[in-house]
Amino acid sequence: MHPFNATLVTCQGKDGRPNALAIAWIMPVNTNPPMLVFAVKKERYSCRLLEQTREFVVNIARFDMANQVFYCGRKSGKDVDKFKETGLTVGKAKRVSVPIINECVAHVECRVVEMSSKWDHVLVIGEVLAAYAGKEAFKGVYDLKRFKPLLYLGNDMFTTTSTKTIEPKLD
Repeated sequence: MHPFNATLVTCQGKDGRPNALAIAWIMPVNTNPPMLVFAVKKERYSCRLLEQTREFVVNIARFDMANQVFYCGRKSGKDVDKFKETGLTVGKAKRVSVPIINECVAHVECRVVEMSSKWDHVLVIGEVLAAYAGKEAFKGVYDLKRFKPLLYLGNDMFTTTSTKTIEPKLD
């Protein structure tokens, strides 16, 4: 089923300290209102933070951010300051108190509407409150000549897309 879009989900606890969580298992699940869902392991520090403030931002990473995303996926925010360690910088979100990651090309701000414990993961369903992308990379769709998305291939490997696109036509 791979590759998946590799994202950094920002969250924070009631203490206001931001955290970044690498998530590849994420998808839209509703259009009106717009909602998305992602899966996070129950024991993750970020899961507790999401329960506390019930907000998050999905930050869309560029291909050249693979090392930073990998670090955020392998280290716990309980033990390290991922922003300090990776050089990522926080920015102010438009609609939620959780920060965005400035180095990412797009941001989807969400309010948690449901957290459902399933097997060894928690499904986090968020209502989209704001979504925006940098004009240099997005004009209705991503400009693949200017933006290379980071895709998680599996087995600790990443890839990206080519600039070739196909627009199918029906007869």
